Amino acid sequence: MMSGFGWAALALLFGYLALFFWGSAVAAQAAGRPVWLFARATGRDRLAAFGFRSTFALAFFGPLLWLALPMLHKVDPFWTEGKALILGVIGIFVAGLGAMVAFAAQMSMGTSWRVGVASGQTGSLVSGGLYRFSRNPTFVGQFALLAGVALAVPAVPTILAAILFLWSAATQVRSEEAAMRQTLGSDYDRYAASVPRWIGFRRRATS
Repeated sequence: MMSGFGWAALALLFGYLALFFWGSAVAAQAAGRPVWLFARATGRDRLAAFGFRSTFALAFFGPLLWLALPMLHKVDPFWTEGKALILGVIGIFVAGLGAMVAFAAQMSMGTSWRVGVASGQTGSLVSGGLYRFSRNPTFVGQFALLAGVALAVPAVPTILAAILFLWSAATQVRSEEAAMRQTLGSDYDRYAASVPRWIGFRRRATS
């Protein structure tokens, strides 16, 4: 059994993914070029691309599989049978906030939006809005969304999804930063010196 909060969390996740794909299609149309770069990833970036796909599949389909095959959730030490209502309330709040932050950050990228990283495929620097507080607000929001789902539906797949997402994001960010430095040079260095990689307050850039 899964609580109403658990179902609501999965609905939030599904809705966010629908908006994510729609926003990516809009960005691709506006830019006049593909924004999906996962197919061009190599090495650790290819593993990160696989990790991102697996993350959202685990978070969404994992609980459904656990419900379809009770033998799985009966041996899951995190499964609560829908009784952890306080966790559910907190999870819905965190997931909803994360979804809003992630989608707002994605849309504010405009034609600079990319899904994945490839040499020579960086866009112009976006430093306003949410990007004043984080160099990667989309990832921050996505992690909050997944953490919220894990709270609302505690289970091995949802918890593993959040952990796998952290590794995938950290791996891709390192490659993105290298590509941005190669393309934008000192402009990106000044931005990176003043804005945290994940979240925090803007600090004075070193000259």
